[in-house]
Amino acid sequence: MVTDPGPDDLPVRHPADGSQPLRKIDLTNIQVATSETARQINRRIVLNLLRRHQPMSRADLARRSGLQRSTVSAIVDQLIEEGWVTEGEAGRSVRGRRPRFLHLNADRAGVIGVELRPESTTIGLAGIDARFLAQTSLPTPRDPDVFVRELARATALVRSAHPAVRCDGMGISLPGRVDGRGRIVFAPNLGWNGVDLKAKLEAAINLPVMLENAASACALAELWFGHHPEQVRNIIAVTVSEGVGVGLLLNGQLVYAAGSMAGEFGHVSLDDTGPPCRCGRCGCWERYASNSAAVQYYWQRRGGAARPSERDMMNANRQYDALAELLREGDPLARETIERQARYLGIGLAVLVTGLSPDVIAIVGEITGMWDCVGPIVESTIAARALPHAAVRVVPTDRADQPRLRGAVTLVVQQHFGAPV
Repeated sequence: MVTDPGPDDLPVRHPADGSQPLRKIDLTNIQVATSETARQINRRIVLNLLRRHQPMSRADLARRSGLQRSTVSAIVDQLIEEGWVTEGEAGRSVRGRRPRFLHLNADRAGVIGVELRPESTTIGLAGIDARFLAQTSLPTPRDPDVFVRELARATALVRSAHPAVRCDGMGISLPGRVDGRGRIVFAPNLGWNGVDLKAKLEAAINLPVMLENAASACALAELWFGHHPEQVRNIIAVTVSEGVGVGLLLNGQLVYAAGSMAGEFGHVSLDDTGPPCRCGRCGCWERYASNSAAVQYYWQRRGGAARPSERDMMNANRQYDALAELLREGDPLARETIERQARYLGIGLAVLVTGLSPDVIAIVGEITGMWDCVGPIVESTIAARALPHAAVRVVPTDRADQPRLRGAVTLVVQQHFGAPV
């Protein structure tokens, strides 16, 4: 999957001696560039410049892109004809024709975004600017075939309520890893390993479907829609919920590696004698830093006090919200629990900081709502454990922005704006 937006001649970091960095061409997986490749690249340069800097004139686009004015005019005319770009008011000119300002038409295409979690699934209809027009949700069925049927039904209802919006595809963020064909290869908290979810859904909804690990989708959304300087190219997203997920976006590209398994730091064992994990190991990072781990620790420490039912314990995120409320009410055990979770979160993040040296780590999840308590502990733990020269920014995402759902939408958006495959 191509993830580099390539909009603005982003700076490339060179070695200290001034020489050009070397990249080995993968001769086992190459496709010769054609004139159509060049046209697609130029088209996406224009689209991305408009996305970031609109309104712009044709002359502005030519100046910023370095393309010939005739090339820009041909691209713009095609984009206007296809409905991607609209022409607005005329600007001022010292001499000659007054330039017409161009705008990206955010309503040109609709995207169905799906946030799939073990407890519930959220479906949203958004434009290419990742602003949501409608949302609904449903409990996540345990059976994947039942899930496909219910998701298809919910999607049809959302689309029928907005018949003027033409949907270009569906993006799904999920708690697990998928291979290049859309088959789930690892999802211990979902339990659907081996399910060809992409094929099942495309047959049910008659739209292209893109699936991605939730943390990776969030990292992608931070690159495309996050409020970061344009030179930021190394982003790690960490989702904290029923488990801990890590998405790696390095040098502007998502990292998959062998078996699409890169980033499973949540299942790195911190203690072989620790609590059992659904992956089959013991003492994994997520068994200390996740919402479910915090809820479990709280009720174990409560001892003989009334504890929620087993069914309620499975709904870890709802229980975690109750734990956050206890913290706000001044419950000392709730504070101890959240501070313990924050320390363990910082311990794992310190490994990411030292090993990968990202520009930004974006934290996603309910824990961000308590960042005034959690943030200082996370920062101090990283400072104590990571190398002293690390200059990473740890940023809590806003739950109101729905980063997982926005990440799902980004999977489809980048098909129009990312570098062509």
